[in-house]
Amino acid sequence: MSHHRYMVLLGGLFAMVWAALSIHPLYRADWLVENILVFVSVPVLALTSRAFPFSRVSYTLIFVFLCMHEVGAHYTYAKVPYDAWFQALTGDTLNSWLGWERNHFDRFAHFGFGLLLAYPIREIFLRVADARGFWAYYLPLDVTMAFSALFELIEWAAALVFGGDLGAAYLGTQGDPWDSHKDIALASLGALVAMLLNAAINLRFQRDFAREWTESLRVKRKRPLGEDALP
Repeated sequence: MSHHRYMVLLGGLFAMVWAALSIHPLYRADWLVENILVFVSVPVLALTSRAFPFSRVSYTLIFVFLCMHEVGAHYTYAKVPYDAWFQALTGDTLNSWLGWERNHFDRFAHFGFGLLLAYPIREIFLRVADARGFWAYYLPLDVTMAFSALFELIEWAAALVFGGDLGAAYLGTQGDPWDSHKDIALASLGALVAMLLNAAINLRFQRDFAREWTESLRVKRKRPLGEDALP
């Protein structure tokens, strides 16, 4: 299957998922706010597909994350009935197995954000900034953490603007004062896992892995910048 056809296939599958989950969401106003991410990101991906076509791996990872996000948007993240689904399959709830008391779907989603999107971000650094070695793994992790923190700030601002039930549904802290900190930590952990897996694969198959890593940490310019003129 060609690269273009694969993109069209993923786009069509996501359109079907989006259409199905747009029917009678639990809280329509929250669904609309949550889908701002989709209304922005999907057109951007489509419009940039010629100038910067991501790899099939990256498009697949983005697709999986957006599907997860749509599930959260349909039910609101705090009320996704994953426990009921798990009980239907196993006869018991996941929360009872793990000793959880709150709905943790938002935690899954934040971990998934880091795990699934760090690789596409790495692809941008490799192909645009020509990042290599250490920086090709550290920078995607760093940017993923930054985006996660930025998203928490946006959530906070949106909750202040909307207020009431909509603000509470969108924020979804479920009474946890450390909710934002845990979300950022889980997104960071997901990105770290993704980069460690990527590094392990490259260590196994990339012949110049060690040389590239060492070269990336070598000081290229020993003279301090900004002494005579700003760099």
